[in-house]
Amino acid sequence: MIIHRKTLAALAVNPRRHYVSAPLHPRKQTDPGQMTEASDSETGFLEALGQRVRTMRALRGMSRKVLARVSGISERYIAQLESGKGNVSIVLLRRVSGAMGAHLEDLIPETEPAPDWAVIRDLLRKATPAQIAQAKEVLAGGDQSGQRRMAFAGIALIGLRGAGKSTLGRMLAKKIGWSFVELNKEIETQNGLSVAEIIALYGQDGFRRMEQAALTQLLARKEPMVLATGGGIVAEPLTFELILSSFYTVWIKAEPEEHMARVRGQGDLRPMADDRSAMTELRNILVSREPLYARANAVVDTAGLTVDAAASRLVDAVAPVLHDKHAFGLRSAAS
Repeated sequence: MIIHRKTLAALAVNPRRHYVSAPLHPRKQTDPGQMTEASDSETGFLEALGQRVRTMRALRGMSRKVLARVSGISERYIAQLESGKGNVSIVLLRRVSGAMGAHLEDLIPETEPAPDWAVIRDLLRKATPAQIAQAKEVLAGGDQSGQRRMAFAGIALIGLRGAGKSTLGRMLAKKIGWSFVELNKEIETQNGLSVAEIIALYGQDGFRRMEQAALTQLLARKEPMVLATGGGIVAEPLTFELILSSFYTVWIKAEPEEHMARVRGQGDLRPMADDRSAMTELRNILVSREPLYARANAVVDTAGLTVDAAASRLVDAVAPVLHDKHAFGLRSAAS
């Protein structure tokens, strides 16, 4: 279908207007009811976009101030974007895509897309949940039936900073005779840089790539371990999926006030330094990540517990997998 520029412009102003040969005068011919409906739709779109930005920022554990500094965008603009008052140009782009009967993402150029990507994308849009699940398993390394061939790597502790993952993980590893590994320390060792230096030099994307590489190298050792992960690992879908499929995962959780007190006690407020609303940001991060943390095999709530009591609760939580790894569809490294 060929659409002339003038026609496209008119349709973008009012997507419901049908093409006619007579000149179009949108402002004179537009039905006020249609304009109100379009305005409501665009408001909802901007609000959803703002919510998406807020959620993504919280998943990555970034305050608004940090995001503004890293992105070079004013904190005021980010606040507007998150409140649903973002740059109107995205609305115009949405109108254009709607006028052409296309998806908004279809107008965004891909970076060297695979030749068949357009076909794969459209097939995924029409696929059933079961078909999507099977495709994910195959792409992640499973066989044609979708069965993952993954060896059991041990126990992984997930949760927000200050939950006690390192302290409890070290105690658990000592008790069961496994090695203990902190993923962030492993990243630093493999790259010869601190986490802060990696982020400063390569950004969040660079750090996530190194995180996945470090995890892959750890899995290649084929020996059971107790792994303490970084709080933001859930923000990287592929890496988190690798954790969930390779380890028996335990969510170590606590109250926000306890998280903050422990982090302050460690002298580390990254990435909430110099932010007066640090507690609010921490709560937002926790709320955004909770659905992902909840995918763990077990949960250990350390709120109000002593270290010894929390350690005992963790031992109880992992007892089933230590007794029978096969009960969770996991294979030991020796099998």
